[in-house]
Amino acid sequence: YRELAKLQNTYIEALPKLVSKKDKRLHTSYQQTVTATGRLSSTDPNLQNIPVRTEEGRKIRKAFIAKKGYKLISADYSQIELRLAAAMSNDKNMVQAFKNNEDIHTATAAAINEVELEEVTKDMRRAAKAINFGILYGQGAFGLSQYADIPQWQAKEFIDKYFKNFSGVKKWIDDNIKKAEKTEMSETLFGRIRHIPEINSSNLQIKKGAQRIAMNTPLQGTAADIMKIAMVKTQGELEKFGDNANILLQVHDELILEVKNNLVAKMAKLVRKTMEELIKLKVPIVVDVSIGDNWEEMKKI
Repeated sequence: YRELAKLQNTYIEALPKLVSKKDKRLHTSYQQTVTATGRLSSTDPNLQNIPVRTEEGRKIRKAFIAKKGYKLISADYSQIELRLAAAMSNDKNMVQAFKNNEDIHTATAAAINEVELEEVTKDMRRAAKAINFGILYGQGAFGLSQYADIPQWQAKEFIDKYFKNFSGVKKWIDDNIKKAEKTEMSETLFGRIRHIPEINSSNLQIKKGAQRIAMNTPLQGTAADIMKIAMVKTQGELEKFGDNANILLQVHDELILEVKNNLVAKMAKLVRKTMEELIKLKVPIVVDVSIGDNWEEMKKI
């Protein structure tokens, strides 16, 4: 009931009232200077927060449709922050996993459970996924045990095995924290700086929070930089096609475009190439492209 009530109040009843009388479309506003990491934020309404995790929530996305004669194209950076972690840490095992086009969560699960890739179960992969994302953002054994629904002793064991297998990641994290303690700042791959004077606080809780910022700013911040550059370069390519192809939305690591039917295949190829080739890293950058008549029913190509 609670989920359905939120969907009704926040989206079903609220969004239609915000449709422009002028062009019959829903418009959002983007801010560049709200999030500390550099990601864009969306307000009035927040279209980066349209539900995706539940079956009922995803039905809201079905209401976002392409205009007649057009299709929606979704171009989504695949696991961009983990790819950046591999590239920026130069961890040989993580770099190799991405170069081999392995599923990084399955590769991690195999490493920490000491089994072959084909022996990894769904539960093993789920726990490994939690570890991959959690560790990069400073999550400890307690937090991981709660998130992955495993005993705390097992979570600690998994973290130890993770850092043994990905020792380059461990060194990179430690180096980032030491550098931040010395300079009271953290920076992205493109040199954008985030000041974190709290990292030298005498309050342990504040200090640990600042250490987490020092760990994740290079990843989240660089991903944000890459997406903004991707938007600029993609827009530059689209301008050649006039009103036949436009960027509609940016949702974190994903761009949503509206493209005329006869240009869909060409635009999908062009956008993928533009986004994947804008930066050269030690691991491949991969963009997942999907096409559909609405935002919910998108088919991956």
